[in-house]
Amino acid sequence: ETMRIHLRGKLPAHVSSKDVILHIIGSLGSDGADYKCVEFVGDTVSRMSIASRMVLSNMSIEMGAKAGICYPDRKTQDWLSTRTTRKVEMDTSCQTGKADEELEMDVEELEPQVACPHTVDNVVPVGKVEGTRIDQAVLGSCTNGRLEDLAAAEAVLRGNKISEDVRFIVVPASREIYIEAAEKGLLSSLARSGAVIVNPGCGPCLGGHQGILAAGERCISTTNRNFRGRMGSPDSEVYLASPETVAASALKGAIADPRRL
Repeated sequence: ETMRIHLRGKLPAHVSSKDVILHIIGSLGSDGADYKCVEFVGDTVSRMSIASRMVLSNMSIEMGAKAGICYPDRKTQDWLSTRTTRKVEMDTSCQTGKADEELEMDVEELEPQVACPHTVDNVVPVGKVEGTRIDQAVLGSCTNGRLEDLAAAEAVLRGNKISEDVRFIVVPASREIYIEAAEKGLLSSLARSGAVIVNPGCGPCLGGHQGILAAGERCISTTNRNFRGRMGSPDSEVYLASPETVAASALKGAIADPRRL
């Protein structure tokens, strides 16, 4: 079965594709797209970068989908042309076909979103949890560790120091991104703000290493899951948010709205 989600309008300032997908998951629930292929279409998607579209696809599984698809366009072709010498042919014929379910969402009034413990569909606007104290902030992983994510966080923190009560861990998604971010000065700027830059990969996302939470600790993260014990102790808490919201929260020492810095 297919579910086609039409995204309309221009994203407001300080609102990203992470906020869009969190809002969708919060609205549909963790089983809202069980066993379906979710297609993201509309002018909002057309405006998004490839990295932003990847966030939509990446987190579709959190509402039960088997796949999350953004149809190829010229941006896709340009992106692929830098990564392969093979001729790339695009097929968008399925986009005009009938989907089993059609949904519409206007993003122009969307606020930054936060998924609260201990499920990804426990989503509220950031204002509902603003001021909640944190011990750790994590920027990165497969969901939001791309160059534009690091740049968005760096823009929030530039020239400022994070809270002395917060560990801010930055995990570039790949070695390629790590090198490019270093060459552009993003990593040094984040480090000057107090971030700890770790090697590319999953990092603390799945409770593996480099940021394991102790009992009673609370983290806000750009990663994709916040189940009980996901990042360490079952007595810790994980909140999910966009790179800008995570950076703003690291700066304040509590969950913060990036629009109100």
